[in-house]
Amino acid sequence: MKALAHDSTALYDIPGPNTVRRHRIYGVFSTLAVLALVAWILYLLFDTDQFTSTKWTPFEYKGIQELLLRGLGNTLKAFAISAVLALALGGLLAMGRLSDHRPVRWVATLLVEFFRAMPVLVMIFFVFVALKVQPLPALVTGLTLYNGSVLAEVFRSGVNSMERGQKEAAYALGMRKTQVMSHVLVPQALRAMLPAIISQLVVALKDTSLGFLITYEEFLHAGKLIASNLDYDLPFIPVVMVISPIYIGMCMLLSWFAQWVSKRQRRNPKTEAAEVAPAEPGTLLPGR
Repeated sequence: MKALAHDSTALYDIPGPNTVRRHRIYGVFSTLAVLALVAWILYLLFDTDQFTSTKWTPFEYKGIQELLLRGLGNTLKAFAISAVLALALGGLLAMGRLSDHRPVRWVATLLVEFFRAMPVLVMIFFVFVALKVQPLPALVTGLTLYNGSVLAEVFRSGVNSMERGQKEAAYALGMRKTQVMSHVLVPQALRAMLPAIISQLVVALKDTSLGFLITYEEFLHAGKLIASNLDYDLPFIPVVMVISPIYIGMCMLLSWFAQWVSKRQRRNPKTEAAEVAPAEPGTLLPGR
C-alpha cells in the first residue's frame, strides 16, 4: 500500500531497467562529448602558444595589475549603485501595479512595459549621448531602469502568489493595506522571490560590461586596454582567460549569498512554523 501511494504521487513514471540503462548510455555519451569539446579547445590554445610565458609575463607588471583592480573596482561600484536603485525602483513600480487606484496602476504598467521592452544599450547610449551625462551615471541609469522594471514584475508576481486567505484574514483583523503588505504578504513572498531577484542582479552585474562602449573604465574596458597594448598575436585570449573566471566567480558569489540568506530565513524563528501540541481528550460539552 505504501509503495502504491508513493507511486501515485510521482510527477512522472518511475523509469524501468531499460530506461535507466538508456539514460546511463546518454549520460556517458554526453560526458564524452563535453570532454572532447574541452580537449579540442585546449588543443587550439596550446597550438597557438597561448600558455607560453611571453604571453603571461605582462600580467606580473604592477601597472597592469593596478589597471585590472581599478577596472574591477569600477565594475563593482556601478553594480552596487545599480542594484540598490533597481531594487528601490522595482519596489516602487510594484507598489504602483498593485495599487487600488486605476490611474496609478496604468502609469506603473506603462513604465514597466516600456523599460522592459527597451534594450539596455539603447537606454545607456541615449542618456550618454542625448542627455550628455557622464559614463558612470549613464551606465547606472540604463541598468536601473531595465532591471528595476524586471524586478517590479518579480515583486508583483511574488506578492500575488500568496494565498488569498492570508490577505483576507489580515483585513479581517483590521489591518490597513500597507500593514498587510509589509507584515503579512511581502515577508512570506520574499523567500519565493529571492532566487529570481538574485538572478536579475547577476544580469545587472554582467551588463556592467556594456560600460566600455561609452568609455567607462570598468573591468572589460581595462582588459581591452591591456590587450590593445600587447605586441603578440591573439592578445585578447589571455586577457579573456584572466577576466572570465573573475566574472564567473562574482556571479557564483551572488548565488552563494542567495543560498545563505535563504538558509538564514529558514532558521529564523519568525518564519518557522510553531509547534502545536498534540490533541488531548477534553471535557465534552453538555449534550455531546
